[in-house]
Amino acid sequence: MDYDGIIVGGGHAGIEAALAFTRLGFTGLLITQNPDRIGALSCNPAVGGLSKGNLVREVDALGGEMGKLIDASSIQYRVLNRSRGPAVQAPRAQADKWAYQAAARAAVETQKGLTILMDTVVDLLPGSSPDCLQGVLTERGHRISASVVILTTGTFMEGRIFIGDYDAPQGRLGEGAALGLGLSLRRRGFPLGRLKTGTPARIAGNSIDYSRLERQEGEQQAPFSFDVEPGAFPDRPSLPCWITYTTARTHRIIQENIHRSPLYGGKIHGVGPRYCPSIEDKVVRFPERDRHHIFIEPEGLSTQEMYLNGASSSLPEDVQQAFIHSIPGLEDARIVRPAYAVEYDYLNPLDLFPTLESKRLAGLFVAGQTNGSSGYEEAAAQGIIAGINAAMKLKGAEPLVLGRAEAYIGVLIDDLTTLGTTEPYRMFTSRAEHRLVLRQDTADSRLSPKARALGLVQEQRWERFQRKTQALEVIRELLRSRSVPGLKEQERSNAALSLRPHGGDTLERALTDSAVGLEALMPYAPELRAYPEEWLNRARLDIKYAGYLEKERRAVARNAKMEAIKLDRDADYRAIPGLSAESKEKLSEVHPLTLGQAARIPGVRQGDIALLMVLAKTKSSPAAES
Repeated sequence: MDYDGIIVGGGHAGIEAALAFTRLGFTGLLITQNPDRIGALSCNPAVGGLSKGNLVREVDALGGEMGKLIDASSIQYRVLNRSRGPAVQAPRAQADKWAYQAAARAAVETQKGLTILMDTVVDLLPGSSPDCLQGVLTERGHRISASVVILTTGTFMEGRIFIGDYDAPQGRLGEGAALGLGLSLRRRGFPLGRLKTGTPARIAGNSIDYSRLERQEGEQQAPFSFDVEPGAFPDRPSLPCWITYTTARTHRIIQENIHRSPLYGGKIHGVGPRYCPSIEDKVVRFPERDRHHIFIEPEGLSTQEMYLNGASSSLPEDVQQAFIHSIPGLEDARIVRPAYAVEYDYLNPLDLFPTLESKRLAGLFVAGQTNGSSGYEEAAAQGIIAGINAAMKLKGAEPLVLGRAEAYIGVLIDDLTTLGTTEPYRMFTSRAEHRLVLRQDTADSRLSPKARALGLVQEQRWERFQRKTQALEVIRELLRSRSVPGLKEQERSNAALSLRPHGGDTLERALTDSAVGLEALMPYAPELRAYPEEWLNRARLDIKYAGYLEKERRAVARNAKMEAIKLDRDADYRAIPGLSAESKEKLSEVHPLTLGQAARIPGVRQGDIALLMVLAKTKSSPAAES
């Protein structure tokens, strides 16, 4: 073999897959059409956000790179949903796109065992049998062998961009599509479909009238990566974002030209993202709305380009200019790059096991937008799991499959491989039924031990993690062992008033009261001041929500019993007597690995789940684990 593994694509999924695979001791070849675009932030210049910030921190806890890359390039940091509960809070950072890209390329170029090749993969090379592979064929005729291949083609596989009447075979504006691979996969019987996404125009920042906009400042910068010691995050520049709104004139211009949109004119057949619609989609679908937010975001420290978040479009450029000029503050805006839509091939993720390995071609792993997801964070999350499991396959070791109560990554991959998707899948906190357990501040506790066992967490980081774990227990013990004294009537500070009902209570019990903050307890446990605010806040939240967390743990324990019952990944469900016809069809399509996964498949009846449980436990069925 030329390489142990080949990674196709240098986007966010490809970066994490390549780094995880080679960090686990294997040689890898990263094939990308343009090494200069490794780690490009193709759309919005930001990382993180609601549920997405959780994914970034989980990728980092598993030894991934995305958290480090955004820490190295952040130009504004905020925690979203601060006014709501901790289960739905998440960090988000604007990125200097060029700094992020440079850091990503450096991480890949300096990784031991990883080689970069500029080329385009057009086919997969069959192995000794039709259901396994032995490498790839490239556009320039290279036949490169490998034991495993990880596809992370993003929007490039048979990609085509649209701007009004203009269309071209490109995966991003100005970058050619990856042609040939989609056609070859279709010939092999892979279930491919077409999806669509889009991006807004970029405008020159010095053509904006900022006096007409709302200014949005960031917060104190904080790290995404658990590699950073508390309080040691370096000072970084912080740029403001800006907010404006569409107007009645904006909507009228779009409505009058809607027939010129390739989306409404029938040129685009792929399904677009329901939760991130284009501006023309918003105007058509929500006619009762008289305005829509437009967030104006800087693209970097070394450029004047500004990103118009909320205004993605595929309308012709003259229409784009007209509706942008109808927005307050943008009357004289100069378009640097037009908005466009891109349509591309994706693989139905029901064709994958939860390990992200193909069900029909052993050794082929697929991650990112190729699986029907959208977003940098979703791509990175799948990429690191695909890279880990490709390595585990070569080691002959158990794969890493995260449960829905272990990580947002587990929710993401379970949704894709159990439910499938017919539209670009986006992660939301509402998709995670155990979201209080999956807070972004607990990602290291949940996943670092798994990463350590795999070999992805080095000694220095592991020691830091252990120090934090031990410190959290010391903090909890202090709060358990100290009590609130009786307060004198004349003590009328805000802290004293909040603590008065808790005279004689432990500090831990007092902290369950939402009116009591940690600062009020410091006089009774001054040792707490020695610990970082991040650790104290983590302990506070664990105490405050202890009752809810215990309830969640009991629910997780019940579900774990179903997940512990393994099913044969190659079972012939059509041959099992007693299963309903619909369940046979659904189970044959998904081939669940556990009884729990089988129970989550829409259309599979409870009676059939009970039958599978009996058969699995007695090991008398082809559905039982061998």
